[in-house]
Amino acid sequence: MKDESLDALGISAFILHPSLMRIAVGSTNPVKIRAARNVVRKIYPRAQIVALDVPSGVPGQPRGDRQTRRGAVNRARAARVAARADWGIGLEAGIIETEFGMMTCAWVAIVDRAGRVGIGGSTNMLLPAEVAARVQAGEELGAAMDAFARIEDVKRKMGAIGVLTRGLSNRQRAYEYMVKLAVARFLWKGAYT
Repeated sequence: MKDESLDALGISAFILHPSLMRIAVGSTNPVKIRAARNVVRKIYPRAQIVALDVPSGVPGQPRGDRQTRRGAVNRARAARVAARADWGIGLEAGIIETEFGMMTCAWVAIVDRAGRVGIGGSTNMLLPAEVAARVQAGEELGAAMDAFARIEDVKRKMGAIGVLTRGLSNRQRAYEYMVKLAVARFLWKGAYT
């Protein structure tokens, strides 16, 4: 039988003993915390996970992939340092302007003690004209979605994705996907420089 263990595949998932890993999530949003925890626990089942409110260093409503990505990296770095953690995880949502109209964007960054950055992103989804107009007028996407959906605090629940897909997906699942993309860098020995 073929050995398909992590070590046999060249994956360095257990760099430290799992019970020794301390991971800081740069957010107090329960959706973001659960997304990070759900993925991290698949790699480090007994990791200590702490959540901290840290600054993103970008506007409250990031615009464009670059600014949104920078917010995720800033949060990951700040959380890791503040918690003296092995990894910091930053999750940041923003908006982008496209030829089709305003769309969502989101990025996840993981920063380790050596300063290496794992990055993952996606979830571009077209926003309704009413929501886009509110954001253009200066509202954050979360507040615009609250008004659109008539649900309080959408961003701490199903997110724009959950509302607009009518539950086919949701913010937590989207962030879990992006955390998996960001963690890839730390799973393969020598594959990333």
